Amino acid sequence: MPSPRSADHSAAQPPQPPRDTVDALISQTRRLRGGVDAVRRDTTADMDRADDPQLRWQRALCDLAVHQLDDLGRHLDQLREGLPADPAEAEAPPEHGEDSDTAEPPPPPGSAYAAPAREAGPEGRGSLLSRVGSAEWNLLTDAVTWSDELCQIFGRTPEDGGLPLDELPSWVFSEDQPTLTALVTDCLVDGKPIDGEFRIVRADGVVRTVHMSGEPVLDDDGSTASMWAVLRDVSELRRSERAVRESRDSLQRQRQIARAERRVAVELQESVLPVWRGSPRAPRSRAARGGAAGAAALDHRALDLAAHYFPASTSTQIGGDWYDALELPDGRTLLSVGDLTGHGVAATSGVAMLLGAVRGMAVAGVEPGALLGRLNQLLDASSAQPALGSAVCGRYDPITRTLVWAQAAHPAPLLFRDGTGRALQPPDGVLLGATPGASYAQAGEQLEPGDLLVLRTGGLWPFSADADADGDGDTGVERLLGLAPRFAAAHSAQECLRAVVEAFDDERREDDACVLIARIGP
Repeated sequence: MPSPRSADHSAAQPPQPPRDTVDALISQTRRLRGGVDAVRRDTTADMDRADDPQLRWQRALCDLAVHQLDDLGRHLDQLREGLPADPAEAEAPPEHGEDSDTAEPPPPPGSAYAAPAREAGPEGRGSLLSRVGSAEWNLLTDAVTWSDELCQIFGRTPEDGGLPLDELPSWVFSEDQPTLTALVTDCLVDGKPIDGEFRIVRADGVVRTVHMSGEPVLDDDGSTASMWAVLRDVSELRRSERAVRESRDSLQRQRQIARAERRVAVELQESVLPVWRGSPRAPRSRAARGGAAGAAALDHRALDLAAHYFPASTSTQIGGDWYDALELPDGRTLLSVGDLTGHGVAATSGVAMLLGAVRGMAVAGVEPGALLGRLNQLLDASSAQPALGSAVCGRYDPITRTLVWAQAAHPAPLLFRDGTGRALQPPDGVLLGATPGASYAQAGEQLEPGDLLVLRTGGLWPFSADADADGDGDTGVERLLGLAPRFAAAHSAQECLRAVVEAFDDERREDDACVLIARIGP
């Protein structure tokens, strides 16, 4: 490379760094490159998540880091190749022996700078020698000197030689020509160093991004006699940086969409799920079944209700879980919980549809078993790709203190009485939307004053290998049944719910869940 001292005479070469220093840097770079490559392999191993924007961003970052380390390794390789060879090493190559433990390990497989290669493919990918070249334009003699490497970057042969300064812009993108003109003008007229990038279009149609750095060469009287420069092909590096930016932007857009969808789902869910504590509101026709005495009895035996929604720990989306309690015109109370497949606005919209159907049929006097059968038909016919769901639907009569209920592949309610608890024996019932024309049996349970019913969805605790067909695990059920003494000492359904929340709110659940507690009045 000519020195910026004279256009006609090259300056003495600067002292070269010690070979052992360069070798040590190459060794460190190779080890770091191997480590980054391992991270990249781990990141790209999950092919099932190939469309995950966050995974694409991570892969792009790894690719960019690999490109940068490859560039560093090639720089160091070229620096070492420029050093004079050690005659002793040439005559006596190192042998494997007692010093082999300290020998430099071979470069990792796939390392782009592991072995020198003048050319590797149509884009000139290979060692640093095919990606960095030098040039000098002599203003006094109009001579143009290009290195073979620079000719290769431009897709020219050494016999073609270099391009004069006045022809160089014709190879540059029209949008980048002002950049090149400013760089050359500032260098030749104002004596400023060159530092900029532009894109070239080679004769074979290949587009490359080139970084140019250099400075003017002054003659003895201080006038600019020539311009020298180092041009580096940074196409792959810029492509990797662009991939990082695009994948990052895609990830940010997905997160914005997810936040917006979650906000809509939350608002829709809050408008659908009832917000109440204590007893449900009594209708005006409540005394129709027994006059004033009947009304007093109903008030005395009213249900004390409380409910809570548990969001998923690993997802920002709202699921399709629901709970509901509704005072019916005849004085009975509808109790229901369920889980619809899916997440987000679609699942919440499906819950709104189901709750509307459940309430409408319950008000019309449809029994729980028949009600689930019609829900099954509704889900099966609602869309081209019907959703699936599980549910428990019960009707409590405060006069007789009886609960008539049915279930569709859902965990059975738990009944707590006198400090102990047990699961109710479930009647037959299959998943909603899975079997057209399915029928659902009913079961009855006689309740007593002070009894506590706990209805919940299946995601209250994490799924385990010992889970049964309804999604319940023995450990989770035992933990919930273990709250029986606290339920017995509680004075309201809200106190019982607080005990459940304290016991399960710290779970790392993969799905959302909800709990509905109904306490029988004295």
